[in-house]
Amino acid sequence: MAANDPSVARRELLIRLRWILWGSVFLLAIAAAILYGMHRHSAPKTTAVPVTDAPAVTWAAGARVAPNFHLTDQNGKPVSLTGLRGRLVLVTFIDPLCRNYCPIEAQRLNDVVNAFPQGSKPAIVAVSVNVYGNAHSILMEDARKWKLVPQWRWAIGHPAELSRVWNSYHVEVLATTKTLAGVTVHTIAHTEGAYLIDSKGFERALFLWPYGAAGVVQTLRTLTS
Repeated sequence: MAANDPSVARRELLIRLRWILWGSVFLLAIAAAILYGMHRHSAPKTTAVPVTDAPAVTWAAGARVAPNFHLTDQNGKPVSLTGLRGRLVLVTFIDPLCRNYCPIEAQRLNDVVNAFPQGSKPAIVAVSVNVYGNAHSILMEDARKWKLVPQWRWAIGHPAELSRVWNSYHVEVLATTKTLAGVTVHTIAHTEGAYLIDSKGFERALFLWPYGAAGVVQTLRTLTS
């Protein structure tokens, strides 16, 4: 769908509502897990989830500038879209402490990067949606367990900085805190998706979870053809 299509505003509103709905689903799933005494870090169930290879929305070249941000990666180095200008970039939103959908999305993004030859691999910027999970040790543990590709960069920062990025990309994040058996537990419900940013810094497509790697790869290739 081109950005000048008169139905874009309505489509984007529907997308936002769908993201909110996904957030509600995740929150209910978390609540159910607590209710039944499931450990938060248990392995994800293998229940089949419908996957789409089509982007939820696309934009014409030069139509929509991707909101820039200045955060810090897992190595303490600055990470921003302007610093990645000239490369294709996947901007996604991940909970470093998540043990259900986020690791699966990370694997899909790994597959996307691995589909491209050396020298033309897209960068991944994973903006954290969990301010309680941004310790270096946690990010390094994810890198090992999720087998993250070298092109993966976390984007972390102060809560106010992260909140501004979430808002600018229309990401819904809901944090709840409970005390269970004297232990404080933070749970995060959030919407998952990946923006495709072209080499000039413009948004070109948005994939909502659950999406397949093949569709993302195909869309990225159209941006370089």
